Amino acid sequence: MEYRKLGHTDLDVSVICLGTMTWGNQNDQDEAHEQMDYALDHGVNFWDTAELYAVPASPETSLKTERIMGEWFAKNPSKRDQVILATKIAGPGPYTEHIRKASDYPQENIVKAIDGSLSRLKTDYIDLYQLHWPARSTNFFGNRGYRHKEGWEDNFLERIETLNEQIKKGKIRHWGISNETPWGVQHYLKLAEKHDLAKLVSIQNPYNLLNRLYEVGMAEISVRENVGLLAYSPMAFGLLSGKYHKGIDKPTDRINKYPGMARYKSENCHSATQKYLDIAEKHGMSLAQMSLAFVNQQRFLTSNIIGATTMDQLKENIDSINLKLDKDLLKEINGVHELIPNPAP
Repeated sequence: MEYRKLGHTDLDVSVICLGTMTWGNQNDQDEAHEQMDYALDHGVNFWDTAELYAVPASPETSLKTERIMGEWFAKNPSKRDQVILATKIAGPGPYTEHIRKASDYPQENIVKAIDGSLSRLKTDYIDLYQLHWPARSTNFFGNRGYRHKEGWEDNFLERIETLNEQIKKGKIRHWGISNETPWGVQHYLKLAEKHDLAKLVSIQNPYNLLNRLYEVGMAEISVRENVGLLAYSPMAFGLLSGKYHKGIDKPTDRINKYPGMARYKSENCHSATQKYLDIAEKHGMSLAQMSLAFVNQQRFLTSNIIGATTMDQLKENIDSINLKLDKDLLKEINGVHELIPNPAP
């Protein structure tokens, strides 16, 4: 396994991060615990979850993933310090009102959410606490363009102050953001510096062969400000495994099981994926490993969040750390990107 620093901290996190959003829905507790055992045994020390999980979010599934992980930590208390544990507070929206009343991350909600996660995870501290998505109206979750809306009141400073206080109390060690824009990142950074508060250390946004929008604006911020990307959906809901194109997908696979999760369903997504599949097969590798290796070797990346529903998938995903793509192969990949750029914003 390879490791990189988490932002400006002294924490060394594995370049492969264990994603967990299927645990409690597509995976049961025994399967989740098997993944946790295997991942840690193979050097994956960085694990990411959220109070919203499992997905799709519902009153029946939300909070379940943290509880499942908490049972593992309860059974393995000596291993807690071997894991860099990350979780998130759900943002406002109609799909989260079963967790708490929609809000703009006020102090009270952040504190209660942290306490709830600590209880479910059966731990005394969280290494990385993240805001799951912006509370203001902006372009995230598949919205390609920005359309400005009035009426949002900026409370970024209150959030940073609240997180800073939770760091002082020892409940969290560091904080980060997710699904953010360049403006949001820079605004957080400027306020933290101006008021001498804890600086954000990471950004969790989508990044994969079908969505390379992070390279526009955000990548430079990551490198220059030392706030690395935690890439989610590197496999594009499994589309970049090639199984849908080969006709070996199952009804239980995510894109088939959840028709509402349509980010990677477009004709352009399928056309681009076929071209990437052709490249992978030409070079004698699986599309899954090529897709993950592409993400792994980006300079602006801190960690690549993989998600697997089977042990075979988990093993293949973790093994992608051993694959390095050469310049000629990257040129072919970029050729497809030029033809069909970012079909899944």
